[in-house]
Amino acid sequence: MTRREALTTIGKAAVGAGVVAAVAAAGPAMYLIASRSAAPSAASGPPQSSSTTVEPGFISLFDGETLDGWEQAGPGGFTVVDGNLQSNGGMGLLWYTKQEFADFVLKCDWKEAHFTDNSGVFMRFPNPLGDPWNAVNEGYEIQIDNVGAPNGNPIYQTGAVFNFAAPSEVASNPVGEWNYYEIRAVGQQYTVILNGVDVTNFTGSRSTVGYVGLQNHDDTSTISFRNIRIMEL
Repeated sequence: MTRREALTTIGKAAVGAGVVAAVAAAGPAMYLIASRSAAPSAASGPPQSSSTTVEPGFISLFDGETLDGWEQAGPGGFTVVDGNLQSNGGMGLLWYTKQEFADFVLKCDWKEAHFTDNSGVFMRFPNPLGDPWNAVNEGYEIQIDNVGAPNGNPIYQTGAVFNFAAPSEVASNPVGEWNYYEIRAVGQQYTVILNGVDVTNFTGSRSTVGYVGLQNHDDTSTISFRNIRIMEL
């Protein structure tokens, strides 16, 4: 069984009976072994990022201390915990208000507290005017969701352009470990790199300029983000 098949099997079971029962049925070792076997090796892994490092040409969007430049749309929100943005409640959107972006490379680190956590990185959406669904309907979301709720479909799983393009493989790390996203948007071409693996390539049709933001999905999801930075192209 491939790692995607393992996660999809677990995800489908989790939707119906809860993730604890799903992991128990599949065997606790399955997810851990599959996760690590698909992850890049230390020698060829992704660049290591930290909350204080910004590469030349990039600008930091989050200072690690405050929500300066960010605004919440919808219920729930994000708080700063140990230098990271941590989600709570939802479904809402924390969006960066200072600038719209056209072509860019966006990088960030993220980690889950639970296997069923759900979140995403939004891009190229208009001012949401207080409604997080504007970002869903008019921009694109790079998904974070192991189970691919509600039905385990890969177009809803981590690395997908939500509802449009599935990742070629599941390259996320086990729950509790940091993951690294590099998202490239050039014209209508979108590339998603997860932990150093090119997982999704997609040709869009929506606006090629807009804001970027982070999703807080629901009361049971806790996702942390750090080192959020962007370079215009």
